Amino acid sequence: MSFDPPDQECADLLTLAQSVANNARTGEQVEAFVARSSYTTVRAHGGDVESFTSAVSAGIGVRVVSDHRQGFAWAGTLEPDAIADALADARDNATFAEPDEWVGLAEPDGVSPVPFDAFDPSVATMEPSRKIDLALELERMVRAGDPRITGVRVATFSDSSSRFAVATSTGIAGAGRGAWCSMSALALAEDGDETYTGGGSTVGFRPDDLDLAEAADDAVLRATRLFGAKPVPSQRVTIILEPRMAATIAGLLGSTLTGERVLKGRSPFGDRIGEAIASPMLTLVDDPTDHRSYAADMFDGEGLACRRNPLVVDGVLQGFLYDSASGRRAGRPSTGSAVRGVSSTPSVGCQALAVAPGAGSFESLLAEIDTGVYLQSMTGLHSGVNLVSGDISVGIEGLMVRNGQLAEPVREVTIASTLQRMLLDIVAIGDDIEWLPGGTGCPTIVIADLSLGGS
Repeated sequence: MSFDPPDQECADLLTLAQSVANNARTGEQVEAFVARSSYTTVRAHGGDVESFTSAVSAGIGVRVVSDHRQGFAWAGTLEPDAIADALADARDNATFAEPDEWVGLAEPDGVSPVPFDAFDPSVATMEPSRKIDLALELERMVRAGDPRITGVRVATFSDSSSRFAVATSTGIAGAGRGAWCSMSALALAEDGDETYTGGGSTVGFRPDDLDLAEAADDAVLRATRLFGAKPVPSQRVTIILEPRMAATIAGLLGSTLTGERVLKGRSPFGDRIGEAIASPMLTLVDDPTDHRSYAADMFDGEGLACRRNPLVVDGVLQGFLYDSASGRRAGRPSTGSAVRGVSSTPSVGCQALAVAPGAGSFESLLAEIDTGVYLQSMTGLHSGVNLVSGDISVGIEGLMVRNGQLAEPVREVTIASTLQRMLLDIVAIGDDIEWLPGGTGCPTIVIADLSLGGS
């Protein structure tokens, strides 16, 4: 596969990865995944810098496959001796591994990478003093946003710049780079003896994309609009999920649609390809070639070209995500969906989930709801969600919706359903798609007829 790295640093990493992969012996496959990154995190509290962390890291992960046995080792440096040791250790580890007929490196599949480069050098060259000033300014703006705000638990500035390369003895070679920055704040507000919190954030591919006012206003609004919140009687309601909450549901669905889960019998949708599993309004794709996503990339963790993978189209299940290993076991090709880090072997996972927008603004969708709840947050996702059965029972807080208008705040209530039922009960999807820091893109989603457990 012919590929031109985006810059000299990527080219150097790719040359290094290829030099390791070229050490494959007869009957052996070798893969090298090399990465170098830098990051900064500034935390502000009480008008001062609480912490300033800045680091540069580099490393290599090496996989060796021999006689259907896989060995892996990694090093947190790119020193020649450490790389040689990682290769030797991976070879040694392979001799102790259990044989697996499906194990093996990815093979070139002819899919061309979609050109993409969101790397802005201003992320890495931004002066530390400017990062500190931004974190302090965000904290100041939150505190000044409303007299009911009593403090800011933390205001942060974060950035990251990274490059990676992957090469295999099977003929794969790819490299890429990325950079982003973000800011967030958690506001505190007091109403009598009650303390309320609200978070706001902003993210961009470059510092100029950051909108401090948007982050501050969001944190203030979320911290103050739940004053006086209390339980309401148990009832059946419609819920309206803003993009942030809709992304949570999309993430739950996406995590059930991997080949690994299906092969292990741990997905409620494992045998339903071609069936309607959701409202016809729902189309869900995993598309790291969508350059609006902060998780967009050219290559997956095994060096195959990223591609658009439709998962649900007009409510009908299209298929599942695979890396090379799970694809072999299922008798299907990889979907270019391997995710990994330097210190781990590849595994299949979602990369850039997106729900296709529908029609209507948040306000117009809200106006159609007679009785419902606008969700501001969900709690208990780890304990209240069973991705094998699809059962969901989580705590929520937000605002009641009455006759198309936001009404009294509510908390200490739960919603209970199944993921399968919620997908089928989607009654509206907005046109207000929002791209979130994790790379997911979602619009507002409205789901009818959920059980609300309250007083």
